[in-house]
Amino acid sequence: MLDLLTWGTPNGHKVHIMLEECDAVYRIHPADLNDKPGFAALIAPHSVNGKIPVLIDSDAGHGQPLTVFESGAILIYLAEKYQRFLSQQPVERCAAMQWLMFQMSAVGPMMGQFNHFRGRANPDDAYALERFGGEVRRIHAVMEQQLQNNAYFAGDQYSIADMAIFPWLRLSERLGIAWPDFPQLHAWYQKIQARPAVQRALALPSLTPTTRT
Repeated sequence: MLDLLTWGTPNGHKVHIMLEECDAVYRIHPADLNDKPGFAALIAPHSVNGKIPVLIDSDAGHGQPLTVFESGAILIYLAEKYQRFLSQQPVERCAAMQWLMFQMSAVGPMMGQFNHFRGRANPDDAYALERFGGEVRRIHAVMEQQLQNNAYFAGDQYSIADMAIFPWLRLSERLGIAWPDFPQLHAWYQKIQARPAVQRALALPSLTPTTRT
């Protein structure tokens, strides 16, 4: 059995999407970010980083449950467990891993920080807003360029890279991104959004959208 400690954040939704795409049997344990004592009590025993999501696989085949933290690591673990959405061919696999790392190092951190500072409405944050706003626009341009000649981020096949990037782009318009400036990226976004598994993942009960963790 798979147990997932999670909440309705972009990083949580990455894993929700993967589990739904794999038709996995799993249990959700909501980690409410608005309930700090309850959140800490649930997460602390399983993650030294104190963040969601956390996956616990009681059937990992090692004689004891396997705990995986960090959303990117969870996606890779599930891809290998189910042998889906991460090619075993070196070139295709490398492409998917590169774009997964791009999400983890650029898309998530930059959009998360920009969202944070925009929410403060503090005049002292002008430098931060300029820096992170510029990076958010730049990474959208990078993604637009990649999709000029590719159906998905890793090429012709839908992969964990797409699952990782998509939930963050749900913030794009809120952060001032004009979709007409990024037509290929927007077409890709709409294509992913229309997938039945993605729609199920975004509608999971008891997971209220909130700030990222």
